[in-house]
Amino acid sequence: MKSETIDAREIRRKLGLNQQQFWSKVGVTQSGGSRYESGRNMPRPVQQLLRLVHVEQIDISKIKRDDWEVVEYLKSSDPELFKSLKKSAKSKPKKGH
Repeated sequence: MKSETIDAREIRRKLGLNQQQFWSKVGVTQSGGSRYESGRNMPRPVQQLLRLVHVEQIDISKIKRDDWEVVEYLKSSDPELFKSLKKSAKSKPKKGH
């Protein structure tokens, strides 16, 4: 099964960002990002980060390790509660819309 590869250049163009703006958000240098865009193999963690930050639009600077541990704990200890909380959060109207 082929893993889904992310077309970083395509995503960046859709967002209208330059390489510096786009790559710095996931901790990659502009030159490193440029190499990925021109076909260099992108490590899986970088792909995952790109998806989170630029596709899912998650501000990773706001995620704290503690929050992550709580999420992971809840997921494993009470998956049903986790699912219902996730559903509630999604259906909550967004601020400013």
